[in-house]
Amino acid sequence: MEITEHIKYLACDGQLLADAAELSGPGAPVPACPDWQVRDLLRHTGAVHRWATAFVTEGYTSPRPFPAEPDLDGGELLDWFREGHGRLVAALTEASDALECWTFLPAPSPRAFWARRQAHETAVHRVDAQSALGADVAEPAPGFAADGIDELLRGFHAREKSRVRTSEPGVLRVRATDTGDVWTVHLSDRVPRAERTSEGPADCELSGPAAQLYLTLWNRPPTSADGVTAVTASGDERLARLWRETSAVV
Repeated sequence: MEITEHIKYLACDGQLLADAAELSGPGAPVPACPDWQVRDLLRHTGAVHRWATAFVTEGYTSPRPFPAEPDLDGGELLDWFREGHGRLVAALTEASDALECWTFLPAPSPRAFWARRQAHETAVHRVDAQSALGADVAEPAPGFAADGIDELLRGFHAREKSRVRTSEPGVLRVRATDTGDVWTVHLSDRVPRAERTSEGPADCELSGPAAQLYLTLWNRPPTSADGVTAVTASGDERLARLWRETSAVV
C-alpha cells in the first residue's frame, strides 16, 4: 500500500475511535482487553501516537521511552487524544520521503514504516473502542486488512520477541479468501518464519475474508449475531490454539 493510503486510514480510524469512546463513556469495559476501560484505551493509544510523532518530527535515530500517560478523564481526555492523533496525521503528511529515524520492523523507508504501523495500531484499537459500545464493529477494507496481516506475520512475529513457539514443529497456512493473499508460517521452537506463498503442505489452515482474518489474528475475532465467525480452521487444531494462546504482541 502507498504511504498516502496508510495515512488516510490512520486519519479515519482515529476519528472513529474517538467518536466511539465518546459514545461509550470512559468507564466502559473493553472486551478484548479485560483489564482496560475506554479511558485506558484512550490513554494508551494517545501515548503511542505522541511517541510515534516524536520520531517523525525530531528524527530520533534510537529507541525512546513512551511518554507518560496523562491523568485526564472525560472530555479533557478525549480532547487530548484528538489533539495527539491530529498531530500524528499532520506529521506523517508533511514528512519527507527522505526522513531518517528509528524503526523496528522492515519497511521501504522510515516514513512508510511509521505510516503503516500507526495505521494498523489505530485500526485495531478503533475496533476495541467500537466493541466497547456493544454494537457491530466496522470491518477494515480487505486490502488494508491483508496489509495488516502481512505486517503481523512477516513483521511482528519475525522478531525474537514472538512467543509463538512449539517443540513440535508445524506449518500454519493463512488464506484470505476474498483478496487471494496466502501466507505459510513455519512454526518451531525458533522465531516463526512466514512467507507469502501457498506452496508446500500445511498442517493447519486458517481461512476467511481478509478483514475477519485480520481481526482474528489480532485476537479480536469477529462473530455474527449467532456467535459464528467466518474464519475457519482446518487440520491440526493444536497450531490454531497455539496462535490464540501465545500470539499477543509484546
